[in-house]
Amino acid sequence: MAENNPEPNQKRNWMIADLHIHSRFSRACSKKINIPNLAKWGKIKGLDLIGTGDFSHPIWIKELKETLVEKKDESGEGTGIYFYEKDNDRFKFIITGEISLIYTQGHGRKAHLVLLIPNIQTAEKINSYLDTKGRRDYDGRPIFKISCEEFTKDMMNISKDIEVIPAHIWTPYFGVFGSMSGFDSLKEAFGEQLENIHAIETGISSDPHMNAKISELKKIAIVSFSDSHSFWPYRLGREATIFKKSDSYKDIIKQIRERTFIGTIETDPAYGKYHFDGHRKCGFSCSPEKTKELKGICPKCRKSLTLGVDYRVEDLAHKHSESDEVAGKPLFDTKKYYTLLPLHEIISLHTGVGMQSKTVWKIYNDLIEKFGNEFNVLLDVSREEFIEKGVEPKLIGLILKNRSANIRVNPGYDGVYGEALVESTSENKEAISTSSQKTLF
Repeated sequence: MAENNPEPNQKRNWMIADLHIHSRFSRACSKKINIPNLAKWGKIKGLDLIGTGDFSHPIWIKELKETLVEKKDESGEGTGIYFYEKDNDRFKFIITGEISLIYTQGHGRKAHLVLLIPNIQTAEKINSYLDTKGRRDYDGRPIFKISCEEFTKDMMNISKDIEVIPAHIWTPYFGVFGSMSGFDSLKEAFGEQLENIHAIETGISSDPHMNAKISELKKIAIVSFSDSHSFWPYRLGREATIFKKSDSYKDIIKQIRERTFIGTIETDPAYGKYHFDGHRKCGFSCSPEKTKELKGICPKCRKSLTLGVDYRVEDLAHKHSESDEVAGKPLFDTKKYYTLLPLHEIISLHTGVGMQSKTVWKIYNDLIEKFGNEFNVLLDVSREEFIEKGVEPKLIGLILKNRSANIRVNPGYDGVYGEALVESTSENKEAISTSSQKTLF
């Protein structure tokens, strides 16, 4: 269930974690990603824990070993929590990464899996295993011709403490449920290893409410992470999972496996790059209902549309359902989740200029200086505190509107991010749609 107004005293036990990110060694990622930058901007975002990402890349794991120190428990044993420390300031990491599997099972399959790993020693054992399957030095997210079931079995043989999580599960091209090369069920994808799959990642284009339409996911933890390709706060932590405070890796995965974590932070699913159906090159997007009217064909180029997450969720919901009366409706309650757009997006709406402009950064930095971190601004600071610190009334209104999940978003499609709307008037919607030079149905 969505709940955008947490009680302040409830947050004292929170540990906000983004456990799916990438290093500079993954394709299409910032070349300035390093551990110091991740720690710096993670703190500014308000994160308490970040996954390292890309453990399989030889240079990156070497850097992790050189820059991170594992926290020990009272008996001197490693906890799986790693610290980066600078100027007596510590930031927490755990070892993580993403693997791309491309193989044939009935037809061509493509699946991305996030791995949470108990320590660097286990990561090195996984790397030794991967070396028997192919190369891992050309990209932080290496590709292997291994099935989801075989790969998960092999991970469990290395360590039962490895957590295998299907990444951005609905993404058309690389999600386990993706419309282009995915499966219709987790059982079909993981076979006898399904018992070792305890969680799925929503991805930017879906949220827990949408996933609750799939009965198979009732006993699966629904977690969210950013899949960030940079350390900037409008990407890092844009989706995250809220754990109870923990000092060990084993406690974190216990919370996942027993579904005792607190909840998740989500963007509006429409903000994601694959929420609606469409064609990026044609500048055309549409709802699932319109796609059905068009019989899945783009009216501009006459080729098949890229079917987005919204379409695919409804499609599988009907395939899984035994009754048309409940098909497409949530079938179970989910953890609490908070629907938020990044603060940069809100400031951009306020100023009317781009997220990365000097104007937006100036306002952003001023808010961080006054209120500590971004999640504090997005979730906690009261109207009265904003007024007391001299924040402009219009910006206060947008922040509070975002906090209550009331900022509308033009849906993203076929690799194009969704666009936040300044107001819900038809005049503004028309202006934004025209500026993006796309057709929206």
